[in-house]
Amino acid sequence: GWLGDALKVRVSAPPERGRANAAVEELVAVALGLPRDGVRIVAGFGSSRKILEISGLSEAEVRQRLAQAPP
Repeated sequence: GWLGDALKVRVSAPPERGRANAAVEELVAVALGLPRDGVRIVAGFGSSRKILEISGLSEAEVRQRLAQAPP
């Protein structure tokens, strides 16, 4: 869910060899109804705080789709 301006997500993949990062990208892409390559981490690869680039949607569309996504 939203925590201020940040979206808080949890994945079960271990933070080894980029698995957790890939899981975050996939989770967000599925929630937004985008192809897997429509979401990518652009900063924070080794951190729990990441910056994502989302292709093809405005910020308003992202917020709307996430609000409609199942928990």
